[in-house]
Amino acid sequence: MYDYRHMFDLRGRKALVVGAGSGIGQASAVALAAFGAHVCCGDIDESGIQETVGQIRVQGGHGEALHLDLLDPLSVAAAAERLGPVDVLVITPGVNVRKPLLQLQEDEFERIVRLNLRGTFRAVKAFAPGMVAQGRGSIIVFSSIRSQVVEPGQGVYAATKAGVVQMIRALAAELGPQGVRANAIAPGVVETPLTEPIKRHPEWYAAYAHRNALGRWAQPHEIAGMVVYLASDASSYVTGALLFVDGGWTAIDGRFEPPL
Repeated sequence: MYDYRHMFDLRGRKALVVGAGSGIGQASAVALAAFGAHVCCGDIDESGIQETVGQIRVQGGHGEALHLDLLDPLSVAAAAERLGPVDVLVITPGVNVRKPLLQLQEDEFERIVRLNLRGTFRAVKAFAPGMVAQGRGSIIVFSSIRSQVVEPGQGVYAATKAGVVQMIRALAAELGPQGVRANAIAPGVVETPLTEPIKRHPEWYAAYAHRNALGRWAQPHEIAGMVVYLASDASSYVTGALLFVDGGWTAIDGRFEPPL
């Protein structure tokens, strides 16, 4: 009989969280460590990853800081050489430039694509072979609700977030026979440093809150549960999936309260 008590047990597994210096990445790293994983906290934000490691250790977990810049191929290659094979790879970083497409400049386009799409590819390229060699692994990338529903000013961001979904689906098909799973998470609106500017506009902030079924923004720890699930044996038959953690945003997008 299967022992369900250990479905989320990550003891003995090594996880790399890219973007662990703040926000969803930080919450994901601390959550993975809470379930027993040894977590390598990768980011360009040195003080941020030290804070994350501190949070992990306060809770009795095991973590280490790792300078990792997704925009620098040498940095990613050095991280892969230093860490060796990992069991879990979580890729959270993303950037956006809020402008109408016809006003977006070439360099701004490149900035978004370089991190969101090429950076994700670069991390997968560096760490997936180790998973294949050991015959197991879970790759978790962050997409967005914008991969499915868009608004003015987010055209290229949305394109990259849709692009990583298709990349992960292809990866799931290619690496499934080797025991490696690949999935994407699509958060809705989450209170992080990236979305902090929106809080300075009360009407904008409130409008986003009212677009989902729960009527509020998410906190980073509410996204981390999905990361733990995808990293663990609880999701052993889940691959190639896009999993929404959006408070019901995509279910009721364009909501209207009719006079019933």
